[in-house]
Amino acid sequence: MSKIYDVIIIGAGPAGLSAALYAGRSRLSTLVVEKEIDGGQIVITSEIENYPGGLEHETGSSLVERMVKQAERFGTEKVYDSITEVSLNGDVKVLKGLKAEYRGRAVIVATGAQPRPIGCPGEREFIGKGVSYCATCDAAFFEDFEAYVVGGGDAAVEEAIYISGFARKVTIIHRRDELRAVKSIQEKVFANPKIDYMWNSVVTELGGDGILSSMVVQDTKTGETRVIEADKEDGTFGLFVFIGFDPHSEIFVGKLDMDGRYVITDENMKTNIPGVFAAGDVRSKSLRQVVTAAADGAIAATQVEHYLRSM
Repeated sequence: MSKIYDVIIIGAGPAGLSAALYAGRSRLSTLVVEKEIDGGQIVITSEIENYPGGLEHETGSSLVERMVKQAERFGTEKVYDSITEVSLNGDVKVLKGLKAEYRGRAVIVATGAQPRPIGCPGEREFIGKGVSYCATCDAAFFEDFEAYVVGGGDAAVEEAIYISGFARKVTIIHRRDELRAVKSIQEKVFANPKIDYMWNSVVTELGGDGILSSMVVQDTKTGETRVIEADKEDGTFGLFVFIGFDPHSEIFVGKLDMDGRYVITDENMKTNIPGVFAAGDVRSKSLRQVVTAAADGAIAATQVEHYLRSM
């Protein structure tokens, strides 16, 4: 592809689409490169209640559909391709994909991240039907139900405390016999009467008829298993998984400054390379939500305009 775009955005999740909207409105020639489907992780969310101005009974798919159309109205282009190699130094950045090569004066990395799954049978089938990776998104759906939290780090324990504000009982399932969270957080969770613990345990299988209603838990020391069934009156329970995130950042290792596997930016979404910005879940940040991803994208696109103007 011989055209040199003002900006190329890698990823069509909320951060990428927000960046595309702002770049398009600024009359920048904009290309969005998405490897799979628009929306990223949000498209598997069955209901979104915490996005400002969202519709009643908003779903991830419906929100993304409007975002896509809004970006397209301002002339942004989009291709479906998987970027495999990047050359980011210099005035023109080169991105090599499986289908073509793309060139732009600026790049916004919005490749996102995905929650690390348990990896057990049944997990994928019940995402949005009992299985969740976001307490802020889904805890309210389990008000007065039982809920289980998989994990023992800071995020898992903090989210268990948050979920206890909705669920009638929360059980933390941890593969070890003690939490890994910092002591100050542990003190809070151990003082919470609604939270119980299942030590030395891992979830090995999930089941149900269209909605999560059972799971198999294995003792990591004895190897013994037991089946946990949902309360008959409830018919389901919530299973919240917090065992880490996997950012899609492999091709940027050794090229951009990283915090572990997350891309480091300043408050203006600038990376260590001039003309390269990052937005959304792929960057190192404290809160990963649709609204913060959209904000990152808007900031990144605005900073691209400033960068191009200064060239």
